[in-house]
Amino acid sequence: MSSLFGKSLGVITVGPSLFADGIRAAGGTAVAVDCAPPGDGDASVATDLSRLVNHPATEAANRTAFERYLASRPVLDGIAPARDGVPGMDEQRILHAGPPVAWDEMCGPMRGAVIGAILYEGWAGDAAAAETLAGSGAVAFAPCHHHHAVGPMAGIISPSMPVWRVTDGISGGTSFCSLNEGLGRVLRFGAYDAEVLDRLTWMGETLAPVLAAGLAKLGGLDLLPLMAQALHMGDEVHNRNAAATSLFLRRIAPAILESDVTRAHATEVIAFIAGNDHFFLNISMAACKAMTSAAQGVAGSSMVTVMARNGVAFGIRVSGTGDRWFTRPAPPIDGLFFPGYSADDAAADLGDSAITETAGIGGFAMAAAPAIVQFVGGTPADALRNTREMGLIRLGPNSALTLPALGFAGTPAGIDARAVLDTRIAPIINTGIAHKDPGVGQIGAGITRAPIGCFADAISALAAGLEE
Repeated sequence: MSSLFGKSLGVITVGPSLFADGIRAAGGTAVAVDCAPPGDGDASVATDLSRLVNHPATEAANRTAFERYLASRPVLDGIAPARDGVPGMDEQRILHAGPPVAWDEMCGPMRGAVIGAILYEGWAGDAAAAETLAGSGAVAFAPCHHHHAVGPMAGIISPSMPVWRVTDGISGGTSFCSLNEGLGRVLRFGAYDAEVLDRLTWMGETLAPVLAAGLAKLGGLDLLPLMAQALHMGDEVHNRNAAATSLFLRRIAPAILESDVTRAHATEVIAFIAGNDHFFLNISMAACKAMTSAAQGVAGSSMVTVMARNGVAFGIRVSGTGDRWFTRPAPPIDGLFFPGYSADDAAADLGDSAITETAGIGGFAMAAAPAIVQFVGGTPADALRNTREMGLIRLGPNSALTLPALGFAGTPAGIDARAVLDTRIAPIINTGIAHKDPGVGQIGAGITRAPIGCFADAISALAAGLEE
């Protein structure tokens, strides 16, 4: 013991940094380990979590929910105007990304996208009239998720817009998503000028019918094998879809050419897809929505089935709490900006595309796509580290979606709200960045994290319904 005290002091501290600071001030060395109790010290939240950890009913419910997710087989089998496919999509209704939000609370890019949708539908003659109509109460707004749909960034879907339909080959459930416009000044980032509206019109009049003809020739497209192959080719199938889009084009192009569409229209559509590496994103989102929806509604399950943002609020849904939202303010995004823009110009986190992370790809599969860091920031080592870290908050791997860089391990999937709260590891999301003002468009891309408070609220709700 006396020899121990004769040596210089080296201590590992756990908890607040001031513990280590005091030792260093006294001449010792210290390694500080950041640690805080679940719920950031809220005793009631910690108690709720302790009731759910290793609880037989919760464990059984999570096994059921996760097995349903793993069994899902999303098939792309249709495309049609939203009014003809999306459940509950009546006239003069606009769907948006994220949890519910009223017009007067919407962020700038979402307001811009709503104005663009109203102009596209012909409900108003100019932007000022569209804005007046949007605030009048004559237009009904609802989250895409309330209608089995998802939409990137602002997420706007109006009745005339064509949407993909994906059907789960196991449960029969359907999900929907808009078509991808490309990058830059596009509706989903809040732009609504003549170029944007002309493109939307072309998408409805030419792109969608040509794709529908090709899809009919294919007889549907099994999406999971295509997504799995894309992961092996350097995509993470959220912000990097170069391989997935190419694989999709290889399947759809011959079918389009075999259909009865004109050669001119076929050429236009194939060229548009070939020039848009993000084209598959919206298909991926609909597939992921189908997969996580298969796990929804299992009483007692702490598996997260939705993460979505509207630029004002970030919300999650959990399998065992039905359609209830748990929300916190939408976080900022740490990313790379286009020349001339900075974080001061950026809107907060926005879009339904976090459904990809919810399903175990996107930010959770960054190990498959080290080149994604050139778009969202960081290093290839960060991409690997992010995927490994997400493995600490998941219910299990998805062996149908494997990662070569990690020895072909399955992507970490089935976010467990208990694990998020217990480890204080927030789910990571890679995303585009929209300008905070309407009408501008995309200004960059980056990475953000889901607010842990959402998961704390979900755990408390699950615990309240738990039978001992």
